[in-house]
Amino acid sequence: MSSTQLSTPTDRQSAEALARAKGEPEWLVALRGEAAELAATLGWPKPEKMNIEKWNLTAVGSYEKANAVTSASELPSVVRELVTNDTDNVLVQQNSGAVYSKLSAELSAKGVIFTDLETACREHGDLVQKYLFKALKKDEDKLTALHAALWNGGVFLYVPRNVEVEVPLQAILSTTNADASFAPHIVIVAESNSRVTYVDNVVSEGAAGESYVHHAGIEIFVGPGALVRFGSIHQLSEGGIDLTLRRAVVENDGRIEWVISDLNDGATMSDTSSLLKGNGSTSDAKVISIGKNSQQMSITTRAVHIGLSSESDMITRAVMKDSATAIINGITKIEKGATKANGQQTERVLMLSPKARGDANPILLIDEDDVKAGHAASVGQVNQEQVYYLMSRGISKQDAERLIIYGFLTPVVTEIPIDAVREQLERVLERKLEG
Repeated sequence: MSSTQLSTPTDRQSAEALARAKGEPEWLVALRGEAAELAATLGWPKPEKMNIEKWNLTAVGSYEKANAVTSASELPSVVRELVTNDTDNVLVQQNSGAVYSKLSAELSAKGVIFTDLETACREHGDLVQKYLFKALKKDEDKLTALHAALWNGGVFLYVPRNVEVEVPLQAILSTTNADASFAPHIVIVAESNSRVTYVDNVVSEGAAGESYVHHAGIEIFVGPGALVRFGSIHQLSEGGIDLTLRRAVVENDGRIEWVISDLNDGATMSDTSSLLKGNGSTSDAKVISIGKNSQQMSITTRAVHIGLSSESDMITRAVMKDSATAIINGITKIEKGATKANGQQTERVLMLSPKARGDANPILLIDEDDVKAGHAASVGQVNQEQVYYLMSRGISKQDAERLIIYGFLTPVVTEIPIDAVREQLERVLERKLEG
């Protein structure tokens, strides 16, 4: 496999040279060049109470040209668990590029576009340009600038107005080589009154112990009256640093539903944000994470209310084992003029060890009077009275604790929209909680 070495942070010249070598359109070459220049001047993001600059953030790897496969049976085993030759409406990225994709003729005939973002930039440039880096700005900080300069592969999903996609679309984003850059960018556009469900799995194989960075950007545009359900399960190995930024912009009466499962074994910064721009726009976010060993996790969920009568609900549940640390931030911001807005949030952290640390930070920023906002946060150990009650019914202590943990996570797990993905999530939970 040929690879193009990149210095980190990259400079304008190397970013543009790589883009041209890949045959990217001139507007994208320019965007990457500007972003690379910005990356040199900006600082890293500063999530609450977590200094991510101590992490090995520069292990972004080198671009490696992907080799497409024609059959799902040629994919790595970690991907084959999730995709068979019968799986329709699926896209697979391996390391720096897409290697496999399949869209049903029926959806294609309705005008649905589901392809990797690099292909979309070439084949649907005018459409992509309207949205790319419009929700996630390339000049937010060093991470967004670096990502805009270096992203690869990715997903572009476009659903025309009034089209309801009944079946879920699925992407598997995988890394099998710690030296290859792995930086998918995902753009989902749901035009007015459309409906779509998208789920992705971020997985690793064979990179154990090695240090690598997965930096991902997700931008979702929910048109008037549209519904987007976005599910994601991240399970990267211990050496992986997962930096994932998700942004949705929701128009009048549109709705975004997030189901996020941060189940990595390495350092994680996960930031999910809904901009409720339209009147009557709504956001529902459910997030779970499990930390073990000496893992560090920063999990932020945010809703910014601009539209009248906009509503947001966020539920985050984290389980911390060993000496893992989690900083869980819920941020509800109601801007001046967003009358009748309603923002609710709950953060709960369950600690399974005296050395584990979990912080739940509910943050309400309210600039308008005629609104509702509420929060609940709790951090605690497994309730021993519940354990004793179950043991009195003949259940072992270990099984009793496991039942309580599953009960604690159930509100999120049951929301996963694809049966196979939900079953897979349950297996991953089992592995993380057993291990």
